[in-house]
Amino acid sequence: MLHRPFTPSSLLRVAVPLAALLLAACAAPPSTRVVLLPQADGTPSAVVVATQGGEQRLDKPYAQASVIATDQPPRLGATDAATVQAENPALFAMRPPASRRYVLFFDAGGTQLAAASQRELDALLADASAQPGSDVVITGHTDTRGAAAANDALSLARAQLLQRMLVARGFAANRIEAAGRGERELAVPTADNVDEPRNRRVVVEVR
Repeated sequence: MLHRPFTPSSLLRVAVPLAALLLAACAAPPSTRVVLLPQADGTPSAVVVATQGGEQRLDKPYAQASVIATDQPPRLGATDAATVQAENPALFAMRPPASRRYVLFFDAGGTQLAAASQRELDALLADASAQPGSDVVITGHTDTRGAAAANDALSLARAQLLQRMLVARGFAANRIEAAGRGERELAVPTADNVDEPRNRRVVVEVR
């Protein structure tokens, strides 16, 4: 989130999901313009722009609010992607690269990667090794076969396997978060004790 307040006494109150990207750039002084950019994955986001005179909520991509004076509410408006990028090239150049997501699948009952996931593993390891300053979040999952407690342990073991692979490639261990979700977040909903290969997975996000 990037913003530039227009006077020391102004108030910009932001209520926005963590992944949302907000661009606030100065127009001709003394106004401030706030533009809500879309999230890369298309999920909704919102921001509240407030002054002493009132507030406005932006909840659609490229909605904008202009602050002219602190004793007046922000003025609503709209813009578009081309205009925002043309007017703010330096700010867009500062944006971090988009996160990359990898899904790797496992054989039943253990931590052996499915043969079909080898290519995805190679791409993940190469990507992470080329981005040593990135953060990596690894989440392990299982299908619904077996006891819930055992599946919790198995999903964590799968995540930790990928963690060890990344560390072996020289990736900083303190930049990796590994967790197991067991059978709580099924990619394919099933009844209990169902063997479903698409649920036996690890999801890796390189941010």
